[in-house]
Amino acid sequence: MLTIPPSWATRWEKLRNIKLESLFARNRGRGTPRTIYVNQDVPNSYLDAKGRPKKEYVHCTNQVITSKYTIITFLPRNLLEQFRRIANIFFAFIAILQFFPQFATISPGLVILPLLIVLGITAIKDGYEDIKRHQSDRHVNHSRVRVLTGGGWTNPNFTGGKSRTFVRGIVSKARSKRPRIHNMDVEIGPPTDADPDTDVELDEGISIPKGKHEQHLFSGDHEVVRAHWKKTLWEDVRVGDFVKIINNEPIPADILICATSEEDNVAYVETKNLDGETNLKSRNASPVLADLRTAADCADKLNAFHVDCERPDTNMYKLDATLSRGSDRSPVDLQMVLLRGTVLRNTDWVIGVVLFTGEDTKIVQNSGGTPSKRSRVERQTNPQVFINLAILAAMATVCGIADYKIESRLYPEGAPWLYGDNTSGDNPGINGFITWAFALITFQNIVPISLYISVEGVKTCQALFIYFDYEMVDKKTGQPTLARSYNLSDDLGQIEECSIGGVVYYGDHESEPDLEAQQTRDDNNGASTPPVTGVKLSSGVPEHFKDKQLSQDLASAIDAEPSSDNAAHARSLNGFFSVLALCHTVLAAVDPGTGAIEYKAQSPDEAALVQAAADMGFIFCGRDKEVLKLRTPFSTEMERYELLNILEFTSVRKRMSVIVRKLDEADPRLFLLTKGADSVIFERLKAGGDELKQATEQHLDAFAAAGLRTLTLAYKVIPDDEYEAWREQYQHAATSLEDRGSKVEAVYDEIEQELRLLGATAIEDRLQDGVPETIADLKLAGIKIWVATGDKLETAIAIGHSTNLIADDSNIIVIRGGDWGRSVSEQLIQALEDYFPDSGVLKDDFVRLGTSEYQESQAPYAMRRLSTGVTSLVGEDNGRRPGGYVLVIDGAALGQAFSDDQHKKLLLSLGTQCEGVICCRVSPLQKALVVKLVKDGLHTMTLAIGDGANDVSMIQAADVGVGIRGEEGLQAVNSSDYAIAQFRFLKKLLLVHGHWSYARNGTMILNFFYKNIVCIGVLWWFQIHCGWSSAYAFDYTYLLFWNSFWTIAPVLGIGLFDRIVDADILMAFPELYRYGREQTWFTMKSFCGYMLDGVIQSVPLYFLITYAYFTTTARSDGYDIALYEYSTTMVFASATVACLYNGLNTNVWTVWVFVAVFIGIVLLWLFTVVYNSISPGWFVTDVYGNNHFLFRSAYFWLCLPLTIAIPLLPRYLYRAWQLGYAPGDLEILRYIRKKHPELDIAKACRLPPRDQQSRTSSRQRPSSRTSRPLSLASTIGGTPGDRSVDHASTDHSRPQEFRRASRTDMSTGVRSVDRGFDFATEEGGVAMRRIQTDLSERWQSNRHLPLAETQPSVKKKSSMRIFSSLRRKKPPTPNRDS
Repeated sequence: MLTIPPSWATRWEKLRNIKLESLFARNRGRGTPRTIYVNQDVPNSYLDAKGRPKKEYVHCTNQVITSKYTIITFLPRNLLEQFRRIANIFFAFIAILQFFPQFATISPGLVILPLLIVLGITAIKDGYEDIKRHQSDRHVNHSRVRVLTGGGWTNPNFTGGKSRTFVRGIVSKARSKRPRIHNMDVEIGPPTDADPDTDVELDEGISIPKGKHEQHLFSGDHEVVRAHWKKTLWEDVRVGDFVKIINNEPIPADILICATSEEDNVAYVETKNLDGETNLKSRNASPVLADLRTAADCADKLNAFHVDCERPDTNMYKLDATLSRGSDRSPVDLQMVLLRGTVLRNTDWVIGVVLFTGEDTKIVQNSGGTPSKRSRVERQTNPQVFINLAILAAMATVCGIADYKIESRLYPEGAPWLYGDNTSGDNPGINGFITWAFALITFQNIVPISLYISVEGVKTCQALFIYFDYEMVDKKTGQPTLARSYNLSDDLGQIEECSIGGVVYYGDHESEPDLEAQQTRDDNNGASTPPVTGVKLSSGVPEHFKDKQLSQDLASAIDAEPSSDNAAHARSLNGFFSVLALCHTVLAAVDPGTGAIEYKAQSPDEAALVQAAADMGFIFCGRDKEVLKLRTPFSTEMERYELLNILEFTSVRKRMSVIVRKLDEADPRLFLLTKGADSVIFERLKAGGDELKQATEQHLDAFAAAGLRTLTLAYKVIPDDEYEAWREQYQHAATSLEDRGSKVEAVYDEIEQELRLLGATAIEDRLQDGVPETIADLKLAGIKIWVATGDKLETAIAIGHSTNLIADDSNIIVIRGGDWGRSVSEQLIQALEDYFPDSGVLKDDFVRLGTSEYQESQAPYAMRRLSTGVTSLVGEDNGRRPGGYVLVIDGAALGQAFSDDQHKKLLLSLGTQCEGVICCRVSPLQKALVVKLVKDGLHTMTLAIGDGANDVSMIQAADVGVGIRGEEGLQAVNSSDYAIAQFRFLKKLLLVHGHWSYARNGTMILNFFYKNIVCIGVLWWFQIHCGWSSAYAFDYTYLLFWNSFWTIAPVLGIGLFDRIVDADILMAFPELYRYGREQTWFTMKSFCGYMLDGVIQSVPLYFLITYAYFTTTARSDGYDIALYEYSTTMVFASATVACLYNGLNTNVWTVWVFVAVFIGIVLLWLFTVVYNSISPGWFVTDVYGNNHFLFRSAYFWLCLPLTIAIPLLPRYLYRAWQLGYAPGDLEILRYIRKKHPELDIAKACRLPPRDQQSRTSSRQRPSSRTSRPLSLASTIGGTPGDRSVDHASTDHSRPQEFRRASRTDMSTGVRSVDRGFDFATEEGGVAMRRIQTDLSERWQSNRHLPLAETQPSVKKKSSMRIFSSLRRKKPPTPNRDS
């Protein structure tokens, strides 16, 4: 047995795993810790003996490049990429060989021309794709930001030079140069020169027009004398620069916050580009730098400081630095830093100093270099080319040996053509070697060079088909689907992997155009209330909430008598919307121009709920310190509530509460207002009210079954003495030095008891149209879906429900990391043991090792208290539901899972057993590691799709990367292979274009190999009759044009126009995608079959014609035939057979396919007639006059039909038998479409309703109405007698079975039913901590004051007690629109 030495095996493995991008990437290493100096010089130790900065103190520029090539690296890198194809190396060898006279056939320059054309066209295509990337990079790098300039300000920190690109080219000489350190490409001084033609800005926000600068800003010679902000390109921002960011502007680098426009120096940022979370995060300025609020302050030399930072790293959730100003040193963490990729929101401005730029920023550290990708078909072609090369080498060797043997035998016998065959340069040995080399040239078409240029052309056309597909164009923006990498089209075809107490209100879907302002309702005596400031539509909320039934019920509630049947329902309405309008952390901003209120929230969900309350007349008018202002339809004057405490949300508590005191002399009561998950609210409800609880639970089930996220609302009245006692306990817990968190949580839990249920809300996920349907269809196509998101666990599960990844009857397995509970390996093994005992995974050695360690470590683990309510308890079917399993794992657990190979295999084994995997709280780098784990561990084709900068590394790591042109910018699109405008376009991109491209390309390549082996087979059999001399049987011109004219059109027709089935069928039946996943169209087995077909067909083509012509004579004049008479007949027969055989392998014959099949045959006839008629006076040919003998010969007309029919007969019979007796799904669907073109196949072939529901239960969900839809549903307590009908059963089709997904937390063993609850808000953020601090300080200062002094008196004509009383009914009000 032949064994490969380990050293050679290791070398081969290293050579095989070499990545071209690593050869050309600038490896800056891990980086070093840095110190940023501001308003002070750098130490002399930063310079070498020649006064130049040392390399480790030179920071990278803020220029970020996602493209592959530069002007210098384009040629060598592109050539290396192209010569990864074995065929290109072979073609180059053959071309070089023919430069020697002994092997020349035609002009050497003409021989190498096809290779140069192939290399040139591919290089032009690659260069064009990369120029597009450079243009996108330029768009980002040339964005502008305000940088401190003037006032004597200089930046002493060193920065390296920028890279040149295709687009930048040579920088204009007229452009003023920045001062540089001599002999080193390092920039110092101001980021840009003072240019009077550049817009500048003062601290007051006054923009100085071009050419009209004031003298106090510029002197006469344009020398800056006053510090100001100058708009500078992002790529020119340097470490140590002061920058000013304005609201809604993206952050250009990692920046330490010095000051903000907010009173508490808090800034709000949107981080969805980094972690995918849509809720805003709060960041605070460094207290030491809070005085740097103007350009003059920043430029003042007295305000000198330096920042000591750690080395750049990939951890998105950690940053350690120290700020030193004078003798004071203070810590700097991530809460004080704005990261590149985030966007400033709800903050007028922020001033900060740049810490990290460009490649050193967190977001870029988590992104890899642009990879060089090749399609799977292209990679699979290399082994097939190897096989053909081996066949070619064998054929050449046989010819060389045979020629040697023949010459060695016949030379002694005096063969005249071997005269002088005994010299050093002419003997059987040398001639045998020359014959071997010449045979390589003769049979070189066994690896056709035209194959690669044809594939490149076909893939380019396939990219254009995608671009011009109008069904994949966003109607709103006009953005088409764009193929940024033309060579991956075939890979696309192989991807594997409100309820308020009893009445439900869904909102009117057919809403009218939104109004910027709305008026409150008339009060009950008919007098209009003063005009209320309009409420603008909040950012992220697509439309106002409107419900005619709810509006009518509110109107009735306003006029209800306290003793009427409608009173209870009226109280629930008032209480429900009061809780929505008061229990939140939303800010109310007033537009100074229009006076309209706009809600600004960290969470879009909170903004949507407060907006919905305002749409129903419960308008939150903002807060004045701790006083909340609310205007309701039940009151003629502004209601005021004093905010006493916020019991903030955490992922463990699953609820948020506020304690408020109504500032009303008639009703100064304390209220606890709560919203949260139904599981934690229901177990804290007061006894009684079972009917309301049951109705609300039914509505919650209906909402969850429809894929809506739910919140349950409740309240309680708190006696003053109970609150005072509780407040003392809370203060003690909040100031405890030991175990503060658990003590505060226990105090929270104590007061959140005996609640009264108000109802529940449901919010539809902000998904693009068609997302759930697309996910469901991709699952039906057999594609395993792994979701990687930065959202927290609850949000990730909600995403799973809303996107159809988690079905109604799914079982959710939760794997958590952290220092408490079971270890990650124990959780993984336990999940395998509990749910997949028969999978065979536990029998693997690596799992048995982990299992033994797990059994040995069965020590008790720390249990964590979880809230599981009555409605969360499940029966014995938990974990055994029919919907399969979905794995949910968080980032901490992934970090441990990626620590070693054993954990990786465990995770991969469990993930492959589940129907889907959701990875939450993951960093961009972890997203890429997940993709690599699946790609390398399973050796499957992977696709990654994302829309933000946090998805770039994942997109680059996958075999195919798809970017969505979303609100998060163009970073994902710039790094993608395909760019789409809507997620739903992914379905057609994969199921239609991907499937078509793979089937076309695979079939085309196989037919390419076939048609060439037919030609080579005929030449090979001719060697028997020419002494194995490697001579050509045909005239060389016919061989030269074989792949250019005679047989090229049919294979191009297959690659461009063939359709396995029509697009509408592929869209209607995603299951057909399995043909692509299973690689049906391009396998080694099919390759061997086509090659064998070609060899077999060459036998009758050569021998029948040869022995037909080898008679006494084939001429009527009795003369013997010439070689080209019968060999030209072989050309006609072989070319016709090859074209018709390609036609037999075409699935759909259209006009274009018909033309492609027969055009080569027609060209062959025309060429032969003309070529054989060219007289020697024009140029000498060996076939002049052949027409006279060829077309007059009876053998020609006899051989053609005979030698065409015999080779094609086996394939024809096989295709006929397959269609008639063993048709597959595709053949049946094609036949139906052909015979009944008017039939709707998707409808006719649909399964019966019951089977359909069981087959596609996850596809039954209603689709989203808008790109960011909001749906607020509410059921009202105290149901009026005539409104007890559930609108869900009359106006909406809802599933009747409300069973939801079962959920098991492997870290604790807790099992529950998941209803899709989500509460998207920042936990423990800076803003919340400041509010809690202000409330605590206020309580401390007022605790000894009389109660009346803390309760402002508000005189009101009449008041409705918020939850219990109604005012007397007044005279009827005029009719008004509801």
